[in-house]
Amino acid sequence: MSRIGKAIITIPAGVTITENNGVVTAKGPKGELSQELTAGITLEQKDGELNVNRPSDSKQHKALHGLYRALIANMIVGVSEGFEKKLELVGVGYRASHSGQKLELALGFSHGIVLELPSEVKVDTLTEKGKNPIITLTSHDKQLLGMVTAKIRSFRKPEPYKGKGVRFVGENVRRKAGKSA
Repeated sequence: MSRIGKAIITIPAGVTITENNGVVTAKGPKGELSQELTAGITLEQKDGELNVNRPSDSKQHKALHGLYRALIANMIVGVSEGFEKKLELVGVGYRASHSGQKLELALGFSHGIVLELPSEVKVDTLTEKGKNPIITLTSHDKQLLGMVTAKIRSFRKPEPYKGKGVRFVGENVRRKAGKSA
């Protein structure tokens, strides 16, 4: 039994949900997102609440029931509040700057890295003296935001000996002991 799928989604004020030919669209103050539904998953909307229903109790339908309920809930949160992720650059000489939708990173390579960000993702960089540079990414699309942050992190993952690299703010990096003489 899918407990996640049975949970009711409350629709905040200012958000409209429409379903047309198996495509769910959420519109809100932050933007618009759509998701295609498969396998007979249906939506039932009344009194500002949304319920996701499945056609049968087969294992496949149970799995998709919880999945689509979570995706739709993330869409609703995204178009009403949005999502934010923060990355921290730990290392001597590691820098980040942005101009428009281009993020420029100096991560200890012989060349700088320039990343063109999608238009749905907003970027902000913060550099304070004596502190690690912080990159703040915001978007209404949780999936896209996660992909962009994973791409940035993949340029220089945190290594276990000195802890240098790109990490999420608050992330714990397991440290290893170096060579003992």
